[in-house]
Amino acid sequence: MQQRTLFEAPPRDGLHLERRARRRGFFHVAGVDEVGRGPLAGPVVAAAVILPERPNLPGVTDSKKLSAPRRQALVESIYGEALSVGIGLADPEEIDRINILQASFQAMVRALSALDPPPDFVLVDGPYTLPLKIPHQGIRQGDAKSLSIGAASIVAKVYRDRLMDKLDELYPQYGFKKHKGYPTRAHREALRRHGPSPVHRLSFKGVREHCNGSALSLDSSPK
Repeated sequence: MQQRTLFEAPPRDGLHLERRARRRGFFHVAGVDEVGRGPLAGPVVAAAVILPERPNLPGVTDSKKLSAPRRQALVESIYGEALSVGIGLADPEEIDRINILQASFQAMVRALSALDPPPDFVLVDGPYTLPLKIPHQGIRQGDAKSLSIGAASIVAKVYRDRLMDKLDELYPQYGFKKHKGYPTRAHREALRRHGPSPVHRLSFKGVREHCNGSALSLDSSPK
């Protein structure tokens, strides 16, 4: 029988992984997740959440499984229950410079750095090792297994959606309010008509393919 590592045990409930960490002596256990790797525009946003031992957060799970109104309702409960919530961003310029994966890691580190109290253990969504000095563990599909990670995914999603709504006011020709920067047909058509905006990710193939070449000026090659 294949053995599981300490933090890869099957989720008995949403706080199973947090309790196991606390039994090892880690008191402030944070969950961290990011949203916005796939869009052609806008930042990648990460959130980190430290929950109390017995939070009252029914319905919290992976943000992708929830409707926008449900996420909006839950995010208020998360802020009310959490010991701390942190937000971190990486903008399109940084994404183009260091690549989307590394930018996602930097956003997560920034979100964790914004927590007060600081965490002494971190549950990370996905099988990743972050550039952190504190102990942490990557959890595959962590946003569905850990309440802390699930809460972080909701906070990050709501925060990024609100940012994209504001960018829609600055660049209404792209329809950011509807698609949040993701590569929908309407978004690709807007790129063909208008070229990229200052908030588009110039290193992304989807941007280069659907805009005028003369509108692009990117010195570095996509990573």
